[in-house]
Amino acid sequence: MIDWIHVGKAFFLGLVEGLTEFLPISSTGHLILIGDWIDFSSHEARVFDVVIQLGAILAVCWLYRARITQLCEGVVRREPDALRFATAVLVAFLPAAVIGALFIGPIKHRLFDPAVVAAALIVGGLVILWVERRNAVPRIHTIEDFGWKQAIGIGFAQCVAMIPGTSRSGATIVGGMLSGVSRQAATEFSFFLAIPTMLGAATYDAMRHYHLLGMEDLWAIAAGFTAAFISALFVVNAMIRLVARHSLRVFAWYRIALGVLIAIMTAAPSP
Repeated sequence: MIDWIHVGKAFFLGLVEGLTEFLPISSTGHLILIGDWIDFSSHEARVFDVVIQLGAILAVCWLYRARITQLCEGVVRREPDALRFATAVLVAFLPAAVIGALFIGPIKHRLFDPAVVAAALIVGGLVILWVERRNAVPRIHTIEDFGWKQAIGIGFAQCVAMIPGTSRSGATIVGGMLSGVSRQAATEFSFFLAIPTMLGAATYDAMRHYHLLGMEDLWAIAAGFTAAFISALFVVNAMIRLVARHSLRVFAWYRIALGVLIAIMTAAPSP
C-alpha cells in the first residue's frame, strides 16, 4: 500500500531541489536539513537526493534544447567554436568525475551532517562576498570564448562542492569569476556543466543502490523527480536574468544567516 504522506514529503523535497539546485545556496545542504526536519527517511535515502536531481537537469536540457542541438551538430561538423566549447565542458567535468568516483563513499559517510552544512554555508557566503567585492573586470563574456584554463579552474572549483552546503552552482560560478569570466557567462556555463556532472552522479548512484529500492521508493522518487523538473524550469531563467543585473551578495547573506541559524540549532541541547 502506498504511503501518500511519504510520497508528499518526497514531492516537497523535489520542489526544494528544483528551487535550490541552480542557486548558489546548496541544494544538497537544503535537502539534508529539510529531510531531517520533516523526518524523511527510507530505503532509497542513498539515491533519492541524487536521482531527483535528474528532474532539475532535464529542465536545463529542455530550456537549452536548441543550443544543445546546435552544439551537437557543430561538433559533428567539427566547427571550431563548438569543439572548443565541448572540450571546455569535458575538461571541467573530469576532475569531479575522477574525485567523485574515488571518494564519494567516504564523503557521504563523514560529511553529510548539519554541522558540516552550516560551516560550508557560512564559508561559502563569505567567499562570495569577497569575490563580489573584488569587482574584477572580466576578460571572457560568452561561453563560446572559454578556454582550457577557465575550464580547469571551474572543474576544480566544482570538486569543492562535494562538501555538503558548498553548492555546485555557487562553486562553479565563483570559480569562473576568479578565472576571469563574467558572472553571467559563468552562470550559463555552470548550467551546461551540470548536465554531464549530475547525469553521471545519478547514474552512478542508481547503479550502486538500485537493489535497495522497492515499489514505494519508486513512487517517492517519481514524485520528487516531477517536482524538481517543474520548479527548476522557473529558476533557471530567473537566475540568468538576475545575474545579468545584480550581484550574488543576496545569496551570500542568505547562506551566512542560514548557516548561523543551523549552527545555533545544532549546538543547542536537546530538550
